[in-house]
Amino acid sequence: MTPLQFEARYRALWDELDAAVAQVEGTTRPVRKDKGEKKAAPMDAARVAALYRATCEHLALARSRDYPVHLTERLEDLTQRAHRLVYRRPQQGAQRLARLFLVDVPQAVRAHRLYMAIAAAVFVVPLLVLGLLSYVDPDFVLSVHDADTVRQYDQMYGRQGSDPIGRERGADTDWAMFGFYIMNNIGVAFRCFAGGIFFGLGSLFFIAYNGALAGTVAGYLTARGHGETFYSFVITHGAFELTAIVMSGAAGLALGRALLAPGRLTRLQALKQAAADAVPVLYGVIAMLLVAAALEAFWSSSRWVTPQVKFIVGGCFWALVLFYLGWQGRPRATHEATDAG
Repeated sequence: MTPLQFEARYRALWDELDAAVAQVEGTTRPVRKDKGEKKAAPMDAARVAALYRATCEHLALARSRDYPVHLTERLEDLTQRAHRLVYRRPQQGAQRLARLFLVDVPQAVRAHRLYMAIAAAVFVVPLLVLGLLSYVDPDFVLSVHDADTVRQYDQMYGRQGSDPIGRERGADTDWAMFGFYIMNNIGVAFRCFAGGIFFGLGSLFFIAYNGALAGTVAGYLTARGHGETFYSFVITHGAFELTAIVMSGAAGLALGRALLAPGRLTRLQALKQAAADAVPVLYGVIAMLLVAAALEAFWSSSRWVTPQVKFIVGGCFWALVLFYLGWQGRPRATHEATDAG
């Protein structure tokens, strides 16, 4: 939509929030009791918070679409004033943490929806194409992985392998693997995000590369008859790990776009702004990678859990992640406003 259409559609919400903030700030005009005027009743706190969250999303949209400066400046001023009102009472650490993950993270991901869509496509297309090629010709896996790595996959996921997934192992080994998965996953996510500094090209490369890695392994193991073992192992923690990779790549693409098209800002200013907007997304990435590492170490490789149970639980986790990113944190009173796009 055009800037004029955008402003016309949401001006009433902004004016309502402006009036509520001005009332608390004491900047409304004095009441003249001699003419029978009544003091306006304070607006419901939940309504003010809902208007504030919606306006924050509008500001993110206005920035991403390079709307006129006067429009973004008004929204910046309004959200800053409303922020002081909404958060004028110091919150406890647990409250701030709960708000971060229940509201700020999913809203920030939705504000980056375009980058999320691009990152998801760049990840999924190589995964599917190379996965199909590896399924049709299992030797194709050697185009992406070396022979030693492929042998390790056979040993891990093969029923007769010497080191199969689902083996019994001690608690100390589980904790060691938990630490290994955290370091490995965070390293992957960092490369996908930091690659955005190279005008987004680095992020695109690392997203596609990880999609190619996953796809070729999946296609090869499926062709070898190890599909049940492999998919039951990855389905649960994959809901968090793969989503986190896409999220980190989306944040990196936002950095790249800021450098390529800074608008009226300098490239450094645009980069700082994009990085600040991506911070909640990165908090979400870290949290998801921690959950993924815990599931991979203590659940996915568990021998006592049948593949059928893992598929059911994994499907539930995928639904939970999609619901969290798509609907969590949407204010009820301004549900339509949060669907702007």
